[in-house]
Amino acid sequence: MPIAESAVGTVSVSDRPKLDGILETAVYVDDMDAAHGFYEGILGLKRMVAGDRLFAYDAGPAQTLLVFYRGHTGEDVPTPGGIVPGHDTSGHGHFAFRILNDQLGPWRDYLSSKGVDIISEVVWPAGGTSLYFKDPDGNILELASAPLWPNFLA
Repeated sequence: MPIAESAVGTVSVSDRPKLDGILETAVYVDDMDAAHGFYEGILGLKRMVAGDRLFAYDAGPAQTLLVFYRGHTGEDVPTPGGIVPGHDTSGHGHFAFRILNDQLGPWRDYLSSKGVDIISEVVWPAGGTSLYFKDPDGNILELASAPLWPNFLA
């Protein structure tokens, strides 16, 4: 039986509850209007929530992109269901969208037509390709095609 080390001691892998993927990915921005213009207007993500400190976008089946207003999320937020702990970052973040291999060319052309510069293109040893570009706040976004990671196949 495999054993894993943790901050609280040794844990048997068979005793660990199962994770079911990543539900939310967050990015922090200084200009919410510019971010909305980019994420909805250019990338085509549907905004599901619009608030003073947070926009939430549908990023795919059971996936949500949270766009937080940098500097306005550090305090705890009471809700009817409980307290949401405060969080914030400084600097630029990174996340990747999954795309099909046959969409690399169309995405290159589309981003160029919208004035979004591809700052890097990487062909990975496993064979996948990543296109890197920035949002209006300088966060690094990636469009990645399979295979890239061992758990990311076409």
